[in-house]
Amino acid sequence: MFAEVVFPLPFRNRFTYSIPEDLQRFAAVGVRTVVPFGKRKLTGYIVNITSKSAVTEDVKPLEDILDDIPVFDQRMLEFYEWIADYYLSSPGDAVKLAMPYGADVETKRKVIVDPERCKELLLSEKKKNTVKKKILEVLAGRVEINFGHLQKMSGKKNIYSAVRSLEEAGALTVISELSEAKVKAKKINFIRLAKSPAELYILIPEIERRSPKQVKLILDMLSLKGEEATLSEVLKRSGVSKASADSLAAKGFVEIYEQEIDRVYAELYSEIQQEFLLTEAQEKVINEVSADIDVSNFKAYLLYGVTGSGKTQVYIELVKKTLAKNKSAFILVPEISLTPQITSRFTNNFGDKVTVIHSRMSPGERYDSWRRVLKGKAKVVIGARSALFAPLKNPGLIVVDEEHDASYKQFDSAPKYNARDCAVILAKFSNCPVVLGSATPSVESMWNAETGKYSLLSLPERIDNAKMPGITLVNIADEKKKRKMENVFSSLLIEKIKERLNKKEGVIILQNRRGFSTQMYCEDCGELEICDNCSVSMVYHINQNTINCHYCGLVKKVPPACTNCGSLKLKFFGAGTERVEDELEYHFPNAVISRIDSDSISRKNTLSQILFEFSKGDIDILVGTQMVSKGLDFARVTLVGVISAEATLWLPDFRSDERTFQLLTQVAGRAGRSKAEGEVIIQTQNDKHFTLLKVLANDYRGFYEREISDRKRHLYPPFSKLCLIEAKDQTAGKARGAINDFYKELHKYRNRLIISTPASAIIARLKGFYRFQIMVKAKRDIDPSGAIMRKAVIDSFVEFNRRSRYRDVKLFYDVDPQSVI
Repeated sequence: MFAEVVFPLPFRNRFTYSIPEDLQRFAAVGVRTVVPFGKRKLTGYIVNITSKSAVTEDVKPLEDILDDIPVFDQRMLEFYEWIADYYLSSPGDAVKLAMPYGADVETKRKVIVDPERCKELLLSEKKKNTVKKKILEVLAGRVEINFGHLQKMSGKKNIYSAVRSLEEAGALTVISELSEAKVKAKKINFIRLAKSPAELYILIPEIERRSPKQVKLILDMLSLKGEEATLSEVLKRSGVSKASADSLAAKGFVEIYEQEIDRVYAELYSEIQQEFLLTEAQEKVINEVSADIDVSNFKAYLLYGVTGSGKTQVYIELVKKTLAKNKSAFILVPEISLTPQITSRFTNNFGDKVTVIHSRMSPGERYDSWRRVLKGKAKVVIGARSALFAPLKNPGLIVVDEEHDASYKQFDSAPKYNARDCAVILAKFSNCPVVLGSATPSVESMWNAETGKYSLLSLPERIDNAKMPGITLVNIADEKKKRKMENVFSSLLIEKIKERLNKKEGVIILQNRRGFSTQMYCEDCGELEICDNCSVSMVYHINQNTINCHYCGLVKKVPPACTNCGSLKLKFFGAGTERVEDELEYHFPNAVISRIDSDSISRKNTLSQILFEFSKGDIDILVGTQMVSKGLDFARVTLVGVISAEATLWLPDFRSDERTFQLLTQVAGRAGRSKAEGEVIIQTQNDKHFTLLKVLANDYRGFYEREISDRKRHLYPPFSKLCLIEAKDQTAGKARGAINDFYKELHKYRNRLIISTPASAIIARLKGFYRFQIMVKAKRDIDPSGAIMRKAVIDSFVEFNRRSRYRDVKLFYDVDPQSVI
């Protein structure tokens, strides 16, 4: 028997291994296996088992099988293969999405150093500029270092021959160690009585004569009346040491045993379950989708419901129908800011059938949540984009809430998938309906609904007779001329906040930039303080008195003088959430103010705690970035203020108008979600801008028609498929050379594709890497699925790899990019 195995490595091949006889009953499609791969041992995924192999010589055997239950089945394997094909990644990278972080086993190479020998060799290499010299400089004064760290520190990936040469010279030794998985099931000790209570009561006098402490432990155990108890709890309660428990176990009076326990993630935020009377529009939506749940039929729905129209309750009712059919459900939300409220409401309805998966959980909690799904204990999975790949059996419904949100796109690593689009494909493979919900649907989704690819469902009115909030645009340029600005606040917004605080109502303030000041520059020489690793300005954080890069994470102390000319005339410009919070504290010293951004909620459960206190009225004003715009549902919020509407409008990106309309409409929708009327104040530099006027009129249809017309004219999605190709290297010349060579290969396909000339990225340097890009467009009428475009990119890469002298430069492909910055 042979197994075909894929690895989370950048090649598309399957690798064949023989299956030893003792592993044959455990080997199956979808299980992880440990295998030799070159000089390493890696975790791979079995994707096929066959009795014949095209490879006949030197077939290595599998060494171990890691799973009792397959992580994915044939249906999910086809889904992962689709992801790999569509997003131009290796099958192994796609299949790796099925596993939680830290569950893999692999060999780690370690370099053991001889410091004296390294010093001798470094002297002989002193005048040279070689890879060997760079490695020796890194090793100086070290005893050992990980191989990967050595590659990073030396700035070279291909160090193998130099390391071998140094190993032969006696300067170092490379050893391989099989590392265990970073995360595994948690086991703790339990204790139970090994004899009946009647037997123990007879023996107590004898035990008490020899060891009174042991009697305390037995009496405590007897009081439990057979209930399970952890050893630590019993020892703590009875005040007895572990030695006493071990002694009783040795005598056969108690039994100490190990048992797995679940690390259950619990949100601090909670709500009292309410009974809702469904509106006619809600019932119509539920009935239509339920028909497909009943017959296991795939259909994609776009649920266009205004803010506060009760979309969450629709999802809950649909999940009830799904569970009644003994099926399971995915509920995707774009960010963790949405999970506390939606998790509380789903848990109130479905109890422990609900599990949560998102990045704020500890690796152990995420792993246990994933295992509950694998074992069939959880039937409803709620979470961000990675939750879509939980091993949920028999899906009957997939919901993508706030489907327009860019957070569904994986930006960092391959495959760069969009969870919204993947959800539609997974629903197709699973023969179940998928519901994409939003008050501001993406242009592509609304186009799909209008052309019949999706079915459009509507919730046109708010529930409980709540009215849409009134919106006011405040031109801050005019306000400055009239001297009606208090730093970042207009007089009108200050007055409105004061009114709401006097009525004990809730206020939300949006400023979509973190930090205190977004720029620091010298008044004398005009020099901006730029990040050492990225071509972006550093952001001033007043609480730590630091300047930070929000792209690479670099943190520096605020310089006392200009780093370019030495002038002391340093100025801070631009307002972030810290400054907004600071000014609110000045204007409203008696108000309780909390900030929600990625700086303030880094500690576990901080977000849940803040939202819970805000819901109770213990917090008066919530200041935050886009996190406060998404899905929050608090009846007490009657005022929303936006400090700067232009934060996303001025970005040089074809989606900037759409993103701004969505952000402002969504944050406006947080106000007036009950009988108390809501109000929204949006501060802007240009109150005549088309996008802002459509926000003011709450006119999604008008905005969409203008945007779809612009997209058609400029051939942007949905009228084309896009692929952004990027070359990255720490040397600008190499990155530029690589993108130019790739362009030469790709240019051959110019008759069928629109290919931009290579250019520097808008953020030209990021995390120490220079970036150059090519944008490829495939017209929808010629290449509707983007298949021609993807084949052209792959074929060009093969030729680039064969001919270019820059083939060691990293190339990245982003199909359907959400941003071109």
